[in-house]
Amino acid sequence: MAIRRILYADDPRLRQKAKPVKRFGPELKALADDMLETMRAANGLGLAAPQIGILQQLFVAHLPKDEADPQSGKDFVLVNPQIVQASPERVEGVEGCLSIPTWYGRVARAEWVVVKAQNVHGKPVRIKAHGLLARVFQHEIDHLNGVLFVDHIRRPEDVWQELPKEASEKQPAAQVAAAVEQLA
Repeated sequence: MAIRRILYADDPRLRQKAKPVKRFGPELKALADDMLETMRAANGLGLAAPQIGILQQLFVAHLPKDEADPQSGKDFVLVNPQIVQASPERVEGVEGCLSIPTWYGRVARAEWVVVKAQNVHGKPVRIKAHGLLARVFQHEIDHLNGVLFVDHIRRPEDVWQELPKEASEKQPAAQVAAAVEQLA
């Protein structure tokens, strides 16, 4: 396993649509393992293949173990994922992205989703994800379609930057808004 370099928002590959995976086998499994290791090393909850420069429909996810959430503490590797059903209720939540470090925003997402996909061996899987896992799945599927979380933000007050620990103040809203416009 290896830690891969994560692309940042200014890389044009993050705005391209990923292609469906057609070849399953040891190379795909090794890629998924690298992605899990990369995600963990970066303290992320999910990572899509385009974020490491591979334009294939593949993402990984892992929520920290929480006794109240039976979907936590497991690795998820989804190939060619599609949302086949989503709750009509939308819930606002805070999101960040490994490709846009230190930036966060309030994004409305479906409360739950049903995702149809394949595993690394090509076998069909179907997962009903709730809460945080549903948010992570939607965020990562967006990556596969060239969409970043900032694309869902409409008001400057819904995005902010947490500066590195050595900085003492948050960046003013006007500067954040200008930065978000540059990212979009």
